Amino acid sequence: FLLCNLSFVDICFTSTTIPKMLVNIQTQSKGITYEGCITQMYFFTLFAELDVCILTVMAYDRFVAICHPLHYMVIMHPRLCGLLVLLCWIMGVLNSLLLCLMVLRLSFCTDLEIPHFFCELNQMIQLAYSDTFLSNVVMYFSAVLMGGASLAGILYSYSKIVSSICAMSSSQGKYKAFSTCASHLSVVSL
Repeated sequence: FLLCNLSFVDICFTSTTIPKMLVNIQTQSKGITYEGCITQMYFFTLFAELDVCILTVMAYDRFVAICHPLHYMVIMHPRLCGLLVLLCWIMGVLNSLLLCLMVLRLSFCTDLEIPHFFCELNQMIQLAYSDTFLSNVVMYFSAVLMGGASLAGILYSYSKIVSSICAMSSSQGKYKAFSTCASHLSVVSL
């Protein structure tokens, strides 16, 4: 279930920028409209946050599987997995909406065309000619809060996993536990 959601989010994540890039290559254009930029920025932020959040939920899933294997089915029942993914979606939608609404309140010149195929929040804030202090504060606070919480969740889960693996006496058990986490760790490190 979690892998299906992660795959879907990853496909959507790449689909927010690639189509515009292909159009720009085909037409030899290097710009994007203001409306297109806001839309792209919303979905890019949404799917980037969802990606990180689902990876955090997957770290918790690995933690439960390795540290509490006999209770895994009780703790990680399908309803909890669904609720955790739903929570990721709600947080992602609200955060992306907040950041895009923050950009929409900024003032730009009347004929704004962004000279890139990819729009990011920081770039839009720099293009504004109105006061951007509050926008910068919200942007960095959001990044620290969402990114920091996810990083803390992943680090906590893996610290417990490593301590649990070190306590195992069987080398075969250690190998199996590490191999279970290897793919997730490689994705998180990317």
